[in-house]
Amino acid sequence: MELKALILRAPGINRDADAALACELAGAQPERIHVNRLIERSIRLTDYAMLIIPGGFSYGDHLGAGRLLAVDLIHRLGEELERFVADGRPVIGICNGFQVLVKAGLLPGPLRQPPRVTLTTNESQQFECRWVRLEAVAHSRCRFTQGIEQPIEVPVAHGEGRIAVRDEATLAELEANGLVALRYVGEGYPANPNGSPHAIAGLCNAQGNVLGLMPHPENAVLPYQHPRWTREPARREGDGLQIFRNAVRYAASL
Repeated sequence: MELKALILRAPGINRDADAALACELAGAQPERIHVNRLIERSIRLTDYAMLIIPGGFSYGDHLGAGRLLAVDLIHRLGEELERFVADGRPVIGICNGFQVLVKAGLLPGPLRQPPRVTLTTNESQQFECRWVRLEAVAHSRCRFTQGIEQPIEVPVAHGEGRIAVRDEATLAELEANGLVALRYVGEGYPANPNGSPHAIAGLCNAQGNVLGLMPHPENAVLPYQHPRWTREPARREGDGLQIFRNAVRYAASL
């Protein structure tokens, strides 16, 4: 039986079709489900092997990027979501989805602890949209970046992607505990498009089964999505597909 992936939809989410394609190419059966169907219990989260929270502008980013969807998840689906994560099932939040995971307390975790990390306005004070290079952090606990040994190229498109931490001790703890999953490659702006400390592009939880990242791997799964595809005919697929393949492989192993 094909592994089922739940692609979460909500007002303002606009990358759900892209995430569904990425899951399908990686070998999963994606289903795009509106958050209200989970809230009313016509769909059960636990019927799925993995969860993707895509990018966009959930609830119009009113009261802050990702905050209202995060409130929905924690106050209406908190116990079910907490059990899903504790079971080790994979969760990926991309861009706005990363903001949701952070503001829900799922990243860096543990859940129901005072927030130590948030995502705020880019240092440039403007929306950043370009392709960037990422590297997987070798000692990270993240399940979805394992085996990625060379830099990968994916796009970013965000206005509030800069990681802000409570204090320097928190930043040191993220690094020491292997919770930094991905970094931007290159010195300063624009290689690091938002000014995140230590060029952090993605974080994971202590179990390694929850990943949040600002760049969009779901928009780098086909060779012709890359801006140099006509000059690089040897490119067989987009670099971002590796992350989804790893997620499906891990989910299938549970």
